[in-house]
Amino acid sequence: MTAARITVNGAKTPLAPAAPHTTVLDFLRERGLTGTKEGCAEGECGACSVLVARPGVDKPTDWVAVNACLVPAAALDGQEVVTSEGLATVGEALGAPAALHPVQEEMAVRGGSQCGYCTPGFVCSMAAEYYRPGRCAHPAAHPAADTEAGPEAADPEHGPNGFDLHALSGNLCRCTGYRPIRDAAFAVGAPADEDPLAQRREQAPPAPVATAYAQDDSEFVRKDTLAATLELLRERPEAVVVAGSTDWGVEVNIRARRASCVVAVDRLPELRELRVESGHLRIGAALTLTEIERRLDGRVPLLDGLFPQFASRLIRNGATLGGNLGTGSPIGDSPPVLLALEASLVLADADGEREVPLADYFTGYRQSVRMPGELIRAVRIPLPLSQVTAFHKIAKRRFDDISSVAVAFALDIEDGVVRKARIGLGGVAATPVRALTTEAALEGEPWSAATVEAAARVLRGEGTPMDDHRASSRYRSAMLGQSLLKLYAQTTEAESS
Repeated sequence: MTAARITVNGAKTPLAPAAPHTTVLDFLRERGLTGTKEGCAEGECGACSVLVARPGVDKPTDWVAVNACLVPAAALDGQEVVTSEGLATVGEALGAPAALHPVQEEMAVRGGSQCGYCTPGFVCSMAAEYYRPGRCAHPAAHPAADTEAGPEAADPEHGPNGFDLHALSGNLCRCTGYRPIRDAAFAVGAPADEDPLAQRREQAPPAPVATAYAQDDSEFVRKDTLAATLELLRERPEAVVVAGSTDWGVEVNIRARRASCVVAVDRLPELRELRVESGHLRIGAALTLTEIERRLDGRVPLLDGLFPQFASRLIRNGATLGGNLGTGSPIGDSPPVLLALEASLVLADADGEREVPLADYFTGYRQSVRMPGELIRAVRIPLPLSQVTAFHKIAKRRFDDISSVAVAFALDIEDGVVRKARIGLGGVAATPVRALTTEAALEGEPWSAATVEAAARVLRGEGTPMDDHRASSRYRSAMLGQSLLKLYAQTTEAESS
């Protein structure tokens, strides 16, 4: 086992003397790379984003943007990081002439920066989309008019160059305004053949390395197999398990939480499988949401409804289903969807594995049947899938917000009759719950306005909604019923069109 180090902008940089809880943000800034900024310290503003070389979906390596404020530096042991400074200097180090990176150039000439605080983060997130394999001209996006306001697209969230604006959903700007930033994003072309970061995608990403990094009374550990990890958790049941650190990183930054032992599972190959088994889809608990989205490529429509509304692309590049379920939060976005899909969880410890229906997993507020030393290994979704599905997230912002209420539907409707109904709810009880009474009110009944209106009244009474700063209990109850009415309207509109 070698000393922990990270390749930063092409240079191998020792992790020492950083403490195990030190974030990538602080690690970089302490080494003079101050383009990486701290804005919120909880993954909401994107001022800290950097690029990390990760296993690719369409190519061996993808350049992925992540929030440096959340990820422990020790979690990137053996990996490659490129900062906003490095976008130009990496090419220079490899023999290319010194010049602004194309993304930096477009941001400059189109007025995408004013105070400049958020600009490096925007540049890194934009660069990740710039290098995304498969980005090409978008068929629904085209300039409708060459006006002073810039090209307007039929699909406003995609540029004529295929740039997906969701890539910037985790980046905030308070002074420039988003139009010139959007214009810069829609103006970037394809990477040149000689672009060193584009060429890097054709090579394998850094292999996961076993890490045992300790300073003072705390340590960060990454084992190279699931068996070794489970043995460690048997010995250290108090250890904090992390994958993307999108939740634990907030605890470290905002609440000053520290752990004597942090165990990383994000690179374990046994937790990163995605395959179709006999009658089931199996999704590894340590695959990021972005990896799941791109590997499934639309095969699970209900998950497709979830992904754009789950935080931001920066968070989805690190967040995992295992982490979202492991926290046990009643307002997590994935549990309602997985409840509607009748998912089960594969739990593993040093003695073996067991499978638990997700409907039986949660036992109380942030509590579950998972025992000390147990990990979520995979999520299993039964096949075939229901044909009528929808995910409705009610929040104050359209994207990148915590839900007040989340509702997921999966219905089988045959000959105008509801044969099966599964409804998952979030934000209306101490745990995510199934709307069992409403499901019973729908099953066996005609899919009609009268049935839906009656079931919507039942749905308003599901759970135990509470008043808090996000919404009142009356509002939450009203939104539950309205969500079912919306689903009915959507299905009837689709039939008539």
